[in-house]
Amino acid sequence: MTGITATLARRALLPALALVLGGTALPAGAQTLRIALSAETTSADPLNYSLTPNNSLRQHIFEGLVDLDADLVAQPGLAESWTREGDREWTFRLRPGVRFHNGQPFTAADVLFTFCRAQNNKDEVVQSYSRIVRRLEKVEVLDERSIRVTTKEPEPLLLSDISNLTILPQSLINQTKLDFSKGEDCGFAGPWPSAAQFNDTSAAIGTGPYKLASYSRNATTELRRNDDYWGPKPHWQVVRMTPVTAAGPRLAGLLAGDYDVIESPATGDLPRLRENAGFRITAKPTTRQIFIQLDTGRSPSPFINGGQGKNPLQDARVRQALSLAIDRKAIESRVMDGIALPAAQFLPDGMAGTIPGLPVLPYDPAKAKELLKQAGYPDGFSFTFHATNNRYINDARLAQVLAQFWQRIGVKVELDAMPSSVYFGRRGKREFSVAMGGWGSDAAETLMFFNAWLMSTDRERGLGTSNYGGWSDARFDELAGRAKVTMDEAARVKLLQEAGKVALEEMPVIPVQFESAVWAFRKGLAYPGRVDQTTMATEVTAAE
Repeated sequence: MTGITATLARRALLPALALVLGGTALPAGAQTLRIALSAETTSADPLNYSLTPNNSLRQHIFEGLVDLDADLVAQPGLAESWTREGDREWTFRLRPGVRFHNGQPFTAADVLFTFCRAQNNKDEVVQSYSRIVRRLEKVEVLDERSIRVTTKEPEPLLLSDISNLTILPQSLINQTKLDFSKGEDCGFAGPWPSAAQFNDTSAAIGTGPYKLASYSRNATTELRRNDDYWGPKPHWQVVRMTPVTAAGPRLAGLLAGDYDVIESPATGDLPRLRENAGFRITAKPTTRQIFIQLDTGRSPSPFINGGQGKNPLQDARVRQALSLAIDRKAIESRVMDGIALPAAQFLPDGMAGTIPGLPVLPYDPAKAKELLKQAGYPDGFSFTFHATNNRYINDARLAQVLAQFWQRIGVKVELDAMPSSVYFGRRGKREFSVAMGGWGSDAAETLMFFNAWLMSTDRERGLGTSNYGGWSDARFDELAGRAKVTMDEAARVKLLQEAGKVALEEMPVIPVQFESAVWAFRKGLAYPGRVDQTTMATEVTAAE
């Protein structure tokens, strides 16, 4: 293992579960791969919403200028190279000979169109992608194979960010010339392509190794191999991706031969799978943090004490008490069966911006009760805890255990766990007071998490776009804000560490653990797994 994977594996002390042991070679006619996803996609629109199942689908069909490999290292994608002048100006040289699925050649005009469409996507749920483009000052087409991007401020994570902006053909609109300097609409009155057009496949035109044959949010989505793909041709002619949100039916489908690869088997089923000679397992430590987001921005808060009176979550002592009530090591062993890393901070130790050597966040229910008393809540308070029940590994079970921990310090908790298809829309509208979430970083440093989840919300600057708790702290914003525009890595790391200390003291988001992604598949296949938890058919191969 290298890079981020090696660091996480050392910290997690997880066994090297890449058990892609020897098996029979694939039959010559085995050209269809059947994958059971652990969560539903929300759209086939690649600029709709950044969720792992969406990303798994997107990366088969569409490509960005920059590609992130399995360990989140930036690699050439549709841009074969790039150079930076000063702190804000980047020039990308585009790969020649690339064509879209409809046969049209890929040019710099398509990059400009994509950036314009990203900030004009009216179907986008929470500005997942427009936040990136809003931080750009200029996007200039130099020639058919060169484009220059000038950021408003220095952007040390620009390459990681724009890897998410997958390129669409400008032919999707009836206008040949766009001008980024003309504001949000780039001088085009519309209409822009809609999510519905991607979902019916008419607009789902990319440059990737697969074409979208049919899309279904709740049933099987089918991909067909792009035989004119510019890169290495994938083995599989047809890929079928089916969301099966319950772990039991996913495993049953694998055992029955209905699926070749499944995501996230239940941790309790791993011993059974390891003992079955017909199947293999891969586990990959990841940066996906499972956390509790607290509403600190409103008083009263809708689900605190029935929405009546002062909001206790606005007191840092209360937030610290909720953290101290959680026994993270017990969760690792009893709930996650070892397939998780208890959190000490907002990324695993060793990632850029983390504070070296921090122990797992402490479990001290006696101190938690004392802090509640100091804050004026000796008899606790009540809240509804919202969580998903089909999105993260053991999420329903984890939510129940967290609720039990809080009740032991005198806090009355009602758990409301729901499907992710309902949960994410409600969270985006800030309907919750205490909510369990998960997020995996696209870069191996804390800046990306801080930008999205902890900085004060500033839509125009693309900051705090996931700060649904409304937390705002001048000290944190000053430190993280300086880090955001510091290109020197050593100086940026020091600023991020100081910002991390503030966030751990104030605890607007309570880190719980870092997931390990797990896949199970039939004998004869191999899958190395990915830090970003996506499932890529292009990386499923015959076992050697």
